[in-house]
Parts: sequence; C-alpha cells; structure tokens
Amino acid sequence: MDSGIWRAAGLAALVAPAMVAAIVTAASAAPKPGDALPAARAATLDGRELNTRSMSGKIVLIFYEDKDSAQHNMALKNELGKVQKAPGWKPNVVVAAVADVSGYDWWPARGFVKDAIQAEQRKSGTPIYLDWSGDFGKAIKAKKGASNVVLVGADGKVQIAHEGVVPQTVRDAIVAAVRKQ
Repeated sequence: MDSGIWRAAGLAALVAPAMVAAIVTAASAAPKPGDALPAARAATLDGRELNTRSMSGKIVLIFYEDKDSAQHNMALKNELGKVQKAPGWKPNVVVAAVADVSGYDWWPARGFVKDAIQAEQRKSGTPIYLDWSGDFGKAIKAKKGASNVVLVGADGKVQIAHEGVVPQTVRDAIVAAVRKQ
C-alpha cells in the first residue's frame, strides 16, 4: 500500500478521538454540596476497584483528571501529602486519583497509556484508577479537560466540588476537612 495512505490513515486515527471529544460536551456542572455521591466504578491496572457505593461511612476525596489537568492542583496534593505524613495520621480518608483515559481507549494508544500510568504510580506511590469509558466522569459530572476535585462526607453527600484550579480558600477547607479526620 502507498505510504501516503498509511500516513493519512494514521493521522485519521490520531485526530478522530480529538474530534469526538470536541463535539461531545460535559453533561452538566460539578455535583453540588448536599448531592449524594453517585454510583461509579474505576479500576487500577492491577485490578483494584474503586466503587463509590462501597465507600459509605468514609470521607472520600476524588481527583478526576486527564493527563493535561493532572498538574493543576499540585498545591492541594502537596498539602494533603504533608497531612498524611504528620504524626498520628490515621487513614480515615480515601483519596482516589481517577484518570480520564477515555480518549485513549484504542490500539496502540491504550498500551502507551498503561505504561505511562504504571510509571506514574511507581513514582507517586499512589494507585491510579482508570476511567476508560468515561462513565466515572459522567457519573460525577466531571468537566472534561479540567482537574475535578470532589470531597464527600461520611454520609455520602458531596461537601465540596470544584472544577479547575482550586483557590486557596477551597484548598484550606479541603485540608481542614481531611485533617479533622
């Protein structure tokens, strides 16, 4: 086959997911305080499952991000890391990093993403749950392309939900809620 055709086919394979993502818009804004945490599932590469329905009675902090937004809330993540390293810290809070990898659920991108996620998990020491279908993001009403942070109380109700870079006042409220636990 002509190499120009192969180049065109490869370009189409790369551009098509981006075009679909641009056409599809997020269902609605982030969940509101007082909303119940909806049922959603994601799993790590080694099969550990994150199921929001099994978290009843626990404080849950979800970071739902894609590769471009994962750095947006590093200040909050760093502050939480300090809290977790403090003397007397008991893990009464579930902190879940969920990666929106729905745009990469095709060959060969899926393999590259798996390799990158494994490397990031080793570097950070944090399990990363993968949302290949985008269903987790839809369930929590996450905004595509943004860092979505959702804090859920032990009662299963959303306490804080934020899209984008979390301002200092919201960071302080999240850290205080986590520290209280």
